[in-house]
Amino acid sequence: MQSSVPTEKRTKTSQGKQNRFRFLYSKKLAPYVFVSPFILSFLILFLYPFISAVNMSFQQVLPGQVNYIGMANYSRVFNPTFYTALQNTTIYVILTVVILTVLPLIFAIVLNHRLMKFTNFFRASIFIPALTSVIVAGTIFRMIFGDSDSSVANQFLQFIGLNPVEWRYNAWSAMFLMVTLASWRWIGVNILYFLAALQNVNHDLYEAADIDGANTWQKFKHVTFPAIKPVVIFLTTITTINGFRMFEESFVFFETSSPGNIGLTVVGYIYQEGIQRNDMGFGAAVGIVLLGVIFVVSVIQLFATGAFKKGDA
Repeated sequence: MQSSVPTEKRTKTSQGKQNRFRFLYSKKLAPYVFVSPFILSFLILFLYPFISAVNMSFQQVLPGQVNYIGMANYSRVFNPTFYTALQNTTIYVILTVVILTVLPLIFAIVLNHRLMKFTNFFRASIFIPALTSVIVAGTIFRMIFGDSDSSVANQFLQFIGLNPVEWRYNAWSAMFLMVTLASWRWIGVNILYFLAALQNVNHDLYEAADIDGANTWQKFKHVTFPAIKPVVIFLTTITTINGFRMFEESFVFFETSSPGNIGLTVVGYIYQEGIQRNDMGFGAAVGIVLLGVIFVVSVIQLFATGAFKKGDA
């Protein structure tokens, strides 16, 4: 009678372990285990900062003192400096979306041609700028586009008979520098996206188009573009969002200020107000407004490109 009690306990313990292992390896728990890293990172890195930013946008944050001030921060957002920053950012977004969509598509089509040689070398080479630090690249660009007559860019202009340019002191040249740096860094990545999409186009469709007598443009319009349209929509959307979030390209050329705010972007304005002037509540309000702008523009863009249509894109 005394020996049966430990045996019963061992049996129950063994069954308990089996139940725990069965639960850990069950199909009901496994999906939650696999998605838990994303859920945790989403909660910690996105949802919590977002809620904190929304809450802070209604506060006046001073050292050791936080006061709720209602909509006072939002009433200050729409001022001339913000409109200048939004205008610069919008021009930057439009230019980068056009350049980083059209040029990579053309280069990808050339690299994907059957007569193209050394394609693997070019594919590896065009990805190098994306691995380069924006600070290092910006420093090199500042040397190339220096304001002195001896800079590389100004020497080239003088060689072709044009006057030197003070690149960082004109609105058009300031925008040119920021767009050129961003395009140089990301054009290779977009080329790889388009190359992957082009290589998945069904070649039977090209053969059918040849039989029907289609020319090069007609094959691109009716075969190639519909096949790579999801990639086009993805790249334009990502480029738009990254354009509105741009800060580094402006900072490496103008640091914290530029003449006449020609290099000021919305994120740079948030940095000026929130960090330099220690007005965290107002900076958070500008950030929430920027989030709304990005959301509205992205939704309009996706509607315009037909991304929400069922069975399309």
